[in-house]
Amino acid sequence: MRVLQVGTYDRGGGAEAVAWQLLEEYRRQGHRATMAVGEKRGTDPDVLLVSGGGVHGKWKKLCHLLAKLLLPFEGKVRGVWQLRRALYTWVASPKQWHDLYQGKESFDFPDTWHLLDLWQGKPDIVHCHNLHGGWLSHGGYFDLRALSWLSHQVPTVLTLHDAWLLSGHCACVFDCNRWESGCGQCPDLRTYPAILRDSTAFNWRRKKHIYEGSRLYVAAPSRWMMNQVRRSILAPAIADCRVIPNGVDLEVFRPASQSHARDLLGLRQDVKILLFVANSARSNIFKDYLTVEASAIQVGASFHGQRVLLAVLGEGGEPQSFTNGEIRYYPFEDKRELVAQFYQAADIYLHAAKSDNFPTTILEAQACGVPVIATAVGGIPEQIDEGRTGFLVPAGDAAAMAGRIVQLLMNDALRAQMGVAAAETAARLFDLRVQAETYLNWYQQIIDQQKCARAVSHAS
Repeated sequence: MRVLQVGTYDRGGGAEAVAWQLLEEYRRQGHRATMAVGEKRGTDPDVLLVSGGGVHGKWKKLCHLLAKLLLPFEGKVRGVWQLRRALYTWVASPKQWHDLYQGKESFDFPDTWHLLDLWQGKPDIVHCHNLHGGWLSHGGYFDLRALSWLSHQVPTVLTLHDAWLLSGHCACVFDCNRWESGCGQCPDLRTYPAILRDSTAFNWRRKKHIYEGSRLYVAAPSRWMMNQVRRSILAPAIADCRVIPNGVDLEVFRPASQSHARDLLGLRQDVKILLFVANSARSNIFKDYLTVEASAIQVGASFHGQRVLLAVLGEGGEPQSFTNGEIRYYPFEDKRELVAQFYQAADIYLHAAKSDNFPTTILEAQACGVPVIATAVGGIPEQIDEGRTGFLVPAGDAAAMAGRIVQLLMNDALRAQMGVAAAETAARLFDLRVQAETYLNWYQQIIDQQKCARAVSHAS
């Protein structure tokens, strides 16, 4: 089967990691799979570049080249993130800057219309993941207006990793329901991807018009997200829909010796380790690091059996001490084997998101046999078997999270029992190979249905 996936990056966390793992699994099974991305961060020859913004002319090419050269310094040198964003947006493209100033999501990416030309021969399926890029070009790399055209050229699957396609600008809608009726009068323009002025009603209407001419096969990893899709402007475009949970590579994320993992990472054996994993961990407002930090500090003050270490993977920084414990920060890591070692070294995994769809980090932790304490938001309750593989707590409630942490730290038997149950659940429900096989079977059904429809049409 010939599968073309579309996403913002080839390497990263969240949606990027999901798409990349599917690419690897498809190729492992012998399918011809490639990925088209807005920004290529690796060197894989099967990753093709959709030149965001239609990089025509020497000036744009120079700006994008400079931005790419600065990538290794992002997160290490102050101001590089902002400089790369500027190079990708208003410096390279005054039209995109004008849209940004007006609060309009920029769809000025003409190379999108040549997406199928990247492939020698039309793919059997196009599978789109995130079609926005956030800071990459304020609105992304993909001309959403091409979605209708694309969906009539080749069967197009769309996996919703967040709510951006449903709203006037934001990827997470939190408690706001204006996306159901037209947006406008946005309560928070700063929500990612942020906009400068309130053009949310315009953005919402434009998306609605695009979907009215589209025919899409829509997937979501959680029932929670699919329920939102069915109430949204995307619903009329749906030819078929499926809830397909994300999976993890169980050969990498698996239970292993905690003491050995700690030795490999240089972590002490005589501490209780709490783990939090997120890209841009401290600055990611959706993941609510402050609640994780506050809960760890409360645990340190009330749990005196051993010292407590909060390991934060996803953003560097200087260590911080608190009563009976400390916080250590580790930069984002894209080597899955090393990420797995952090889970294997931990006693408990913490996830305090304010809103989330189906976070992969929870699946990875469970696959490594680590109990999870997480907030009961979005699709997270579909991942955790309350009281068996972990605990759910209210969003923003550091005291509730700390209470559950102390409960598990004081009961080694319960913690071990939950870890075993978590690994069993991950193996049964969240296997990457099952996820890939489910998508491949669906692709084949879609292709067969379209062939049958064309045959009937020709016969009549």
